[in-house]
Amino acid sequence: MIEVLAQSMCFISLTAFIFIATFSRSDKLELMAQNFIMFSLLATAAILWWLSYSDGELWGSNYLPKPLSVLCVIVAIAARLNIKGQNISFGANPHNIGKDSEQE
Repeated sequence: MIEVLAQSMCFISLTAFIFIATFSRSDKLELMAQNFIMFSLLATAAILWWLSYSDGELWGSNYLPKPLSVLCVIVAIAARLNIKGQNISFGANPHNIGKDSEQE
Protein backbone atom coordinates (compact mmCIF):
# COMPACT_ATOMS: atom_id res chain seq x y z
CA MET A 1 0.00 0.00 0.00
CA ILE A 2 2.82 2.44 0.87
CA GLU A 3 4.59 1.57 -2.39
CA VAL A 4 1.49 2.38 -4.45
CA LEU A 5 1.06 5.63 -2.52
CA ALA A 6 4.71 6.57 -3.16
CA GLN A 7 4.41 5.81 -6.87
CA SER A 8 1.17 7.80 -7.10
CA MET A 9 2.71 10.82 -5.41
CA CYS A 10 5.73 10.62 -7.72
CA PHE A 11 3.37 10.59 -10.71
CA ILE A 12 1.36 13.56 -9.42
CA SER A 13 4.51 15.59 -8.72
CA LEU A 14 6.03 14.77 -12.10
CA THR A 15 2.83 15.62 -13.96
CA ALA A 16 2.59 19.01 -12.23
CA PHE A 17 6.28 19.66 -12.95
CA ILE A 18 5.76 18.87 -16.65
CA PHE A 19 2.93 21.40 -16.93
CA ILE A 20 4.72 24.25 -15.12
CA ALA A 21 5.29 26.08 -18.44
CA THR A 22 1.53 26.15 -19.01
CA PHE A 23 0.94 27.53 -15.52
CA SER A 24 3.65 30.18 -15.94
CA ARG A 25 1.44 32.18 -18.29
CA SER A 26 -0.14 33.66 -15.19
CA ASP A 27 1.88 34.76 -12.16
CA LYS A 28 -0.84 33.62 -9.76
CA LEU A 29 -1.17 30.18 -11.38
CA GLU A 30 2.59 29.78 -11.48
CA LEU A 31 2.88 30.52 -7.77
CA MET A 32 0.08 28.07 -7.00
CA ALA A 33 1.75 25.41 -9.17
CA GLN A 34 5.12 26.00 -7.51
CA ASN A 35 3.56 25.63 -4.07
CA PHE A 36 1.68 22.49 -5.13
CA ILE A 37 4.83 20.94 -6.60
CA MET A 38 6.85 21.80 -3.50
CA PHE A 39 4.30 20.33 -1.08
CA SER A 40 3.66 17.24 -3.20
CA LEU A 41 7.40 16.56 -3.48
CA LEU A 42 7.89 17.00 0.26
CA ALA A 43 4.97 14.63 0.88
CA THR A 44 6.51 12.19 -1.60
CA ALA A 45 9.84 12.40 0.23
CA ALA A 46 8.13 11.66 3.54
CA ILE A 47 6.26 8.70 2.04
CA LEU A 48 9.47 7.35 0.50
CA TRP A 49 11.25 7.66 3.85
CA TRP A 50 8.29 5.88 5.52
CA LEU A 51 8.53 3.17 2.87
CA SER A 52 12.22 2.72 3.61
CA TYR A 53 11.67 2.43 7.36
CA SER A 54 8.86 -0.09 6.90
CA ASP A 55 11.29 -2.29 4.91
CA GLY A 56 9.28 -1.78 1.73
CA GLU A 57 10.62 -1.87 -1.79
CA LEU A 58 10.25 0.55 -4.65
CA TRP A 59 10.53 -1.06 -8.08
CA GLY A 60 12.13 -4.11 -6.50
CA SER A 61 14.80 -2.20 -4.58
CA ASN A 62 14.92 -1.49 -0.87
CA TYR A 63 17.85 0.91 -1.42
CA LEU A 64 16.06 3.31 -3.79
CA PRO A 65 13.53 5.09 -1.50
CA LYS A 66 16.06 7.07 0.61
CA PRO A 67 18.08 8.58 -2.27
CA LEU A 68 14.86 9.38 -4.12
CA SER A 69 13.47 11.11 -1.05
CA VAL A 70 16.58 13.31 -0.87
CA LEU A 71 16.20 14.08 -4.57
CA CYS A 72 12.55 15.01 -3.98
CA VAL A 73 13.58 17.51 -1.29
CA ILE A 74 16.19 19.07 -3.60
CA VAL A 75 13.71 19.41 -6.46
CA ALA A 76 11.10 20.82 -4.04
CA ILE A 77 13.53 23.57 -3.06
CA ALA A 78 14.34 24.20 -6.72
CA ALA A 79 10.64 24.36 -7.57
CA ARG A 80 10.30 27.42 -5.35
CA LEU A 81 12.99 29.35 -7.22
CA ASN A 82 11.42 31.94 -9.44
CA ILE A 83 13.99 33.25 -11.89
CA LYS A 84 11.63 34.04 -14.75
CA GLY A 85 13.23 36.49 -17.11
CA GLN A 86 16.21 37.24 -14.90
CA ASN A 87 19.73 36.93 -16.26
CA ILE A 88 21.59 35.12 -13.52
CA SER A 89 24.71 34.21 -15.51
CA PHE A 90 25.49 37.68 -16.89
CA GLY A 91 27.15 35.98 -19.83
CA ALA A 92 26.59 36.45 -23.54
CA ASN A 93 23.16 35.41 -24.72
CA PRO A 94 23.62 33.27 -27.85
CA HIS A 95 20.28 34.48 -29.22
CA ASN A 96 21.41 38.10 -29.15
CA ILE A 97 24.90 37.70 -30.61
CA GLY A 98 23.77 37.74 -34.23
CA LYS A 99 21.29 40.55 -33.58
CA ASP A 100 23.92 42.71 -31.90
CA SER A 101 26.18 42.36 -34.96
CA GLU A 102 23.35 43.37 -37.32
CA GLN A 103 22.45 46.43 -35.24
CA GLU A 104 26.02 47.76 -35.36
